[in-house]
Amino acid sequence: MQILNNISLKPYNTFGIDAVAKHFTSVSSISDLKTVLTLENHPNKLILGGGSNLLLTKDYDGLALHVNLKGIEIISEDENTAIVKAQAGENWHEFVIWCLKHDFGGLENLSLIPGNVGTTPIQNIGAYGIEIKDTFESCEAINLESLQFESFTKEDCNFGYRNSTFKQENKGKYIITSVCFKLSKKNHTLNINYGTIANELENNGITNPTIQDISKAVIAIRQSKLPDPKEIGNSGSFFKNPVISKLEFNELLKNFPNAPSYPISDNEVKVPAGWLIEKTGFKGKQFGNYGVHKKQALVLVNYGGAKGSDIFNLSKLIQKTVKRLFDISIEAEVNIL
Repeated sequence: MQILNNISLKPYNTFGIDAVAKHFTSVSSISDLKTVLTLENHPNKLILGGGSNLLLTKDYDGLALHVNLKGIEIISEDENTAIVKAQAGENWHEFVIWCLKHDFGGLENLSLIPGNVGTTPIQNIGAYGIEIKDTFESCEAINLESLQFESFTKEDCNFGYRNSTFKQENKGKYIITSVCFKLSKKNHTLNINYGTIANELENNGITNPTIQDISKAVIAIRQSKLPDPKEIGNSGSFFKNPVISKLEFNELLKNFPNAPSYPISDNEVKVPAGWLIEKTGFKGKQFGNYGVHKKQALVLVNYGGAKGSDIFNLSKLIQKTVKRLFDISIEAEVNIL
């Protein structure tokens, strides 16, 4: 473990923002992590994982701590299910592929989502009808005050739409070090009715899909709509899909009778934020070296050399415009520093 000074965080955020951390270290063991957390001369710390859910708008005048814990293991299994534990620093998509190679089902719809395993419960990441909570068994996290390890069950995490206890009452109080998932070994429950998965499978002549087929379909769909962060800086979906009351949605239908929605409960619906943004005319707009992606209005992009503050200001303008036109508030999904 080594503490470095004045290090660019460009490699550690998928937006590719060239912000500088006054101090930086990367830890690959629990003992090193504990050591760093006890350093009294570095009280302010920025915890970094895969950097896929972070927009840096300024330099960081503290210690950037990159959590690089690695390892995947099967904790227990029976005839039908397996409990698989992944360390926080494992790349999420690579972990999904590992599970698919072992024919463990449940995560295939979450293929190609950027980021690392450790941050997935924080956001309760989801895509194509599946969320982390659907397979989540437990996670281990270190309490930043006591430096003791604590285990969180699904109930403890209080999962909601792109939400959890780690974004609410326990925000900033823990570092997740590993996550356990309960996955199927046979008789997999397939979810192909969300988005265009069924169409993609049909176009490929697949009538009896496997979990591997679904993963390949999701990857193809995502690659057709979303930019690769290695080529164009982005954090995936920048905004959450707003959840509004059915009464509010009925008001929206008066002016936009074709507005799409997804039922959440008897009284609430989810409206696609991408549709709202597209209707404002921002989709595909470019402002010098940053803008809104041409294929997906939810994605803000850094074409190279953009400042995080520019992208942040664009996000506020989009929010303001959506509110003015639809009287609907959309929230940022990414963390902004």
